[in-house]
Amino acid sequence: MKKIALEEHFMSPGLEEYWRPTMSLVPPEVFKPIYERLTNFGDLRLGEMDGAGVQKAVLSIAGPGVQIEPDAKRATFKAAESNDFLAREIQARPDRYDGFAHIALQDPKAAAAELERCVKMGFKGAMINGQTLGHYLDERQFDPFWAKAEELGAPIYLHPADPVRMYDSYGDYKVLMRATWGWGVETGTHALRIVFGGVFERFPKALLMLGHLGESLPFMLWRLDSRAKTLYGVKMKKDVSQYIIDNIAVTISGMYSPEPVACSVAALGKSRVMFSADFPFESISEAGHFMDSVPMDEELRADIAWRNAARLLKIDMK
Repeated sequence: MKKIALEEHFMSPGLEEYWRPTMSLVPPEVFKPIYERLTNFGDLRLGEMDGAGVQKAVLSIAGPGVQIEPDAKRATFKAAESNDFLAREIQARPDRYDGFAHIALQDPKAAAAELERCVKMGFKGAMINGQTLGHYLDERQFDPFWAKAEELGAPIYLHPADPVRMYDSYGDYKVLMRATWGWGVETGTHALRIVFGGVFERFPKALLMLGHLGESLPFMLWRLDSRAKTLYGVKMKKDVSQYIIDNIAVTISGMYSPEPVACSVAALGKSRVMFSADFPFESISEAGHFMDSVPMDEELRADIAWRNAARLLKIDMK
């Protein structure tokens, strides 16, 4: 089955300083092959894509990138520099690569302008790596960015990153802090802030994308509606669950198990679940094999593997 992969990472010159601290707990023998793959756009990456049946990868910077840069002008410059670097790599292999823009939200109006510039270059949307200096995407200061994303029909992929500070409840269990657990908690919470903060009421055509099958949100739809209305009197134009169904799409990145896939399809609908490998942090071979072999209807398999992404991101799969 041919595939489009949506959470496939790379590293551009000038952004390593932001990424390396997130790998501080990773053993050197694990770090080395990850870095080698992040910086490769040739035979190594393409060979692994071929082995997994991935016809096209939508590339994005390995976070957090400029989301943690305190100087707004420097962040804006470095994000644009990274986008130009990625554009050149896509131009070299347009049959295999597309891209998500890297955006500096420190200046929301400049962020909207950079998103527009990147979409005009052919980028398929943007990836945001969590909070920006303690600010989350539900805040009204980001309305110009959401307005531009809605106008352009550009999906915004919210990728995990560290919270402002780690939860005390993790204690000495460092394994809980990032990819094992903590990033899912942080990203799911960020997405719910966007929903409860009324972003989709203000921008009803905006599309948010989440990896890891929605960071547990598909599992929680009934409870989110019940507790928000019954205990806290939340009043919105739609139920919370309906905003999630209407305005959020998810990928299977790092969730290669049939049960959560089935839950996500049942909760969100077959048109809202897409393939992803999370290269190089997950095995693209394992992801591809899972997509090819997991028991499901063949029409649904094609929807998840490539058709939903082609439709939502306007990707040409000729």
